[in-house]
Amino acid sequence: MLRSQHAIIRYERNHAIPDKLTRITHKHYLEYARRMLTVYSTGAGRTRRELHQTLRRILADEPDCDPRRILSFCKILDDAGDFDTDRRGNAAKLRLAVFSLAAKYHPLVTEQDGIFERREVETKTLIANQLGQTWDQIDRRLYVDVLDRQPLAEFPPGITPAELLSRYNLAQLQACLYQCQRMTVEATGDFATIVRYAKLCRLLVETRRVSAGYRLDLSGPASVLHETRRYGINFARFVAALISCRGWTLHATLATRWGRPATLKLDSQAGYRTHIATPADFDSQVESDLAERWVKDGSQTRNGWRLIRDAGILQYGQTTFVPDFKLQHQDGREVLLEIVGFWTPEYLAAKRETIRKFREHRILLAIPKKTVKPGTGDAGVIVYGSRIDPDAVVTACENFVNQFGSVPLD
Repeated sequence: MLRSQHAIIRYERNHAIPDKLTRITHKHYLEYARRMLTVYSTGAGRTRRELHQTLRRILADEPDCDPRRILSFCKILDDAGDFDTDRRGNAAKLRLAVFSLAAKYHPLVTEQDGIFERREVETKTLIANQLGQTWDQIDRRLYVDVLDRQPLAEFPPGITPAELLSRYNLAQLQACLYQCQRMTVEATGDFATIVRYAKLCRLLVETRRVSAGYRLDLSGPASVLHETRRYGINFARFVAALISCRGWTLHATLATRWGRPATLKLDSQAGYRTHIATPADFDSQVESDLAERWVKDGSQTRNGWRLIRDAGILQYGQTTFVPDFKLQHQDGREVLLEIVGFWTPEYLAAKRETIRKFREHRILLAIPKKTVKPGTGDAGVIVYGSRIDPDAVVTACENFVNQFGSVPLD
């Protein structure tokens, strides 16, 4: 994703409009995109600085090009490529060797003047010979651990000019959301998938039924602490996944530097495309770990209970609920499992109220140990530390179905 300083946002009547390149107005950018891709696809060995300088020259004479657009293209292409970041620290070792050898020759001058006799060129040649390399080889590796001096190792083939411009548009949309405080999504399709994407991006999700479908109210766990930037990145990640879904509209409230909030409105017909891979099957490491440990011995069941990812959508009046897992026994009994990973007191209270409404569906609520008082636990609650024990889930399922009908959550 882009950095905040790359964002280009226009404000009209308190509506935020992120920069977007269109097929009609900016069709000439396709040629620029082709040239920029050529620079990177043939640029192995060139440093970030050299590549960026070339991109600046390509766009230098374009009158409709905010300097932040150039920086954005540089960032997007850098992110697509693979650069030598000197993970083994060889550049620091090389500098130590070079500077140690050079110390005895100082001071250096460009030309001998009768007082200082060591010319820089001659000294570099001496050092290079002692290290068994040419000075050009040394010079290219000496500061390879500095971002601008990192050389491009590889650039993926197959990115088209149109795709590069699509990536730019999505990146600007994401950057606009860095200051997002809260978001509402109304969905007529792919509702369960959208909920899963929101959880995966570590957003708090409250859902309910509306006349046209479903409504999701999204916020970040620390929104009450005004950590807008931190969770704005999560909103930005979410929108990249949301774009791959059907039938939705989005309203986001953004913080602004002049104090009054602005609104971003978007829908599934806005023309954005995403190259982001489909998110993983699980919304958190806790869920992934539970699923992996459940079948660790090769069996899909534990004491007759099978863990199923797709739990469906529950509805009670205007309230909707999408549990994380369904546990199904061989004899037909079913229990649903909802895992709370991140939370605010208000969110946890709302989640408990939702569980009450759907108590006839036998819903287990897994809550982190840090959110409950010591000794808390009943037939409807699993308290976990860093991970959920599959055997504890089986035991809770058995106890829960035996005591079904009384699930105190206070």
